[in-house]
Amino acid sequence: MAMRKSRVLCFLIFMVLLAVVKVNAENPYRFFTWKITYGDIYPLGVKQQGILINGQFPGPQIDAVTNDNLIINVYNYLKEPFLISWNGLQQRRNSWQDGVYGTTCAIPPLRNFTYVLQAKDQIGSYFYFPSTAFHKAAGAFGGIRIWSRPGIPVPFAPPAGDFTVLAGDWFKTNHYILRQGLESGRNLPTPDGLLINGRGWNGYTFNVDQGKTYRFRISNVGLSASINFRIQGHLMKLVEVEGSHTLQNTYSSLDIHLGQSYSVLVTADQPPKDYYVVVSSRFTSPILTTTAVLHYSNSWEKVSGPVPGGPTTEISWSLQQARSIRWNLTASGPRPNPQGSYHYGLIKTSRTIILANSAPIINGKQRFAVNSVSFVQADTPLKLADFFKIAGVFNLNSIPTTPTWGNAYLQTSVMDSNFREYIEIVFQNWEDTVQSWHINGYSFFVVGMDGGQWTPASRDRYNLRDTVARCTTQVYPKSWTAIYMALDNVGIWNVRSESWARQYLGQQFYLRVYTSSTSLRDELPIPRNALLCGRASGRHTRPL
Repeated sequence: MAMRKSRVLCFLIFMVLLAVVKVNAENPYRFFTWKITYGDIYPLGVKQQGILINGQFPGPQIDAVTNDNLIINVYNYLKEPFLISWNGLQQRRNSWQDGVYGTTCAIPPLRNFTYVLQAKDQIGSYFYFPSTAFHKAAGAFGGIRIWSRPGIPVPFAPPAGDFTVLAGDWFKTNHYILRQGLESGRNLPTPDGLLINGRGWNGYTFNVDQGKTYRFRISNVGLSASINFRIQGHLMKLVEVEGSHTLQNTYSSLDIHLGQSYSVLVTADQPPKDYYVVVSSRFTSPILTTTAVLHYSNSWEKVSGPVPGGPTTEISWSLQQARSIRWNLTASGPRPNPQGSYHYGLIKTSRTIILANSAPIINGKQRFAVNSVSFVQADTPLKLADFFKIAGVFNLNSIPTTPTWGNAYLQTSVMDSNFREYIEIVFQNWEDTVQSWHINGYSFFVVGMDGGQWTPASRDRYNLRDTVARCTTQVYPKSWTAIYMALDNVGIWNVRSESWARQYLGQQFYLRVYTSSTSLRDELPIPRNALLCGRASGRHTRPL
């Protein structure tokens, strides 16, 4: 009898180990070691102090496959705390790893922290960046490519090459001087130029073979300006937006707003020579422009002639283009089910949240706000305060869910919500600038955008069939954008402006998605290696 029980126990242990091995086999681990250092860079021809990752500017590319586990050990050799966030990675059940100060302590100087991430049920094009102390103005950003699993059909033939394009505005002034200016109450000056993969005019080359098709993954990693992307003499076929396969519309140029990422296919079908790859700013004065080079391998002719022009300040042109971007309902997603099988437009929303941005002066200094609340960082990450039940760090519902139009004030603003709610959010913009909004931990359905004041009647113009799901959306001047979002990811999540001065000076808040459940199916436990700071210092994470 005892021997029989022993055999049963051994069999059960074997089955558990087999299951663990199987899970690991299905979800591989990829390991990275990053050293964060200062270094001299010359992106616009002027020496300045940049932030490098393993000596690189921009930082190393991250390549992963759906559901891969990413183990990223980050060593901070800067003189101040440092933190990296992952723009578009949803951190399913795991806001602990989100890499913004509302959830994660910054890595102290001469210390390291190991991020444990998973590309759970995701595909597509994203990027990472430093999230604190205005470090984004000094570099330390890089591309993220999440490939579909083998056997999952992709709605286009494999391209001959896959290029990452990290583009955006840049300042010659060091980041800490820009930061001091913001903290003293001044907004950012006009950017000094634009970069493509960390370089200025004709500083970067994309090599192609004639007749072949290539994928370009373009992210706007800048601080303040929307951009337009185009390639001289070539058309671009849009195939993916932040994890959504799209209808394959063809564009001669493409607007990409702050924090957004797009994938296009480009066929090298022109006479063999070199062509301009152009990025220019949108809705700015002056219009900034920079170029890279598309080099045909059989070309002996350098780029020449005028740089192809693009749109400049036309709002309606950009709005119409944005409305033309639709979901490919016949394409598979990261799992073998059609993306269109989730009928987002047929689900009744439980409530509507209206968020209005503003640019108030508070205590004699320029600030930015959401619903009249300008966010200030607490002395302890909100996620840690919530977990350890530390009183006095933040108050739930310290930001209203509709505009108050009253005097703006400073507050560590947190909005409460319930797990599995299905909500409507309206971004209302009464300012003269284009806004760009990002929500960590989620993708959402951009159901509508238009000029003027949003009203319930605006729902009659919603796209409830095939809008894209994405994590960053634009709101045009004196306009609104509406999204639907399923709150299916427990945690505390950053809702922010992607205009980095506005974010730094208060145009952000945190959304607490709460459940009373303690099941690991709903949220992972605090990491054993979680850094503890502020009022969480001296506490303990967990033994196992």
